[in-house]
Amino acid sequence: MSGVIRFRQGLRAVTAYVRAAPGTYVWLLILFVTTVALHRMSPDFEEDFLRQRSTNIHELSDNPVRVLFASAMWIPSGRWLPYAALYSLFHAQAERWLGTLRWIVVCVAAHVLASLISEGALLWAIGRGVVPASAVDTLDVGVSYALAGTAAVLTYRIRRPWRYPYAAAVLFFFGVPLLAGRTFTDLGHFTAALIGLGCRPLAKGAGKARNPKETPTPTRR
Repeated sequence: MSGVIRFRQGLRAVTAYVRAAPGTYVWLLILFVTTVALHRMSPDFEEDFLRQRSTNIHELSDNPVRVLFASAMWIPSGRWLPYAALYSLFHAQAERWLGTLRWIVVCVAAHVLASLISEGALLWAIGRGVVPASAVDTLDVGVSYALAGTAAVLTYRIRRPWRYPYAAAVLFFFGVPLLAGRTFTDLGHFTAALIGLGCRPLAKGAGKARNPKETPTPTRR
């Protein structure tokens, strides 16, 4: 009987957690549907399909608003479960803390600005012959820029002095690939993290910063 009670308590806790971050889990549901759709496509069709929804130079030049939105609704790897865990760890925490509207602002800012800056850098490289002209059609879809920005803005959810090691870890995580690989996506991820750190004004009034050593108080809605 005690096992049933614990199960019900756990189920209520999970339900409350999900309800406190509606945007996160609606987005995850959309990603689940699109991931299932990708698994039903042939490899050749999938690549062409995603390329039309990619924030590459070609598509951004033709229809920037459409591809900036559409690119954030697909996971090119086809692996949904890892993102479900990451969304619950970062996006859900940020949405519960900032509120849905301010969380959306962080996500949009990180996704859009990082996409434009990284593709702008790629265009610069093409113009100087560093990379081939065919790179204008590079496949670039996914949700990782918004995730990087959200992970970074959570710096301000942590009380000093603990926030400084956390911020350093975020910058290290996204900075090392940039120094090692120097691809446009590495630049995009690092840029998105900087944008998240730049969203500090959105954190004002969002709630008291938390000491990582303290047990978090359940959020009531």
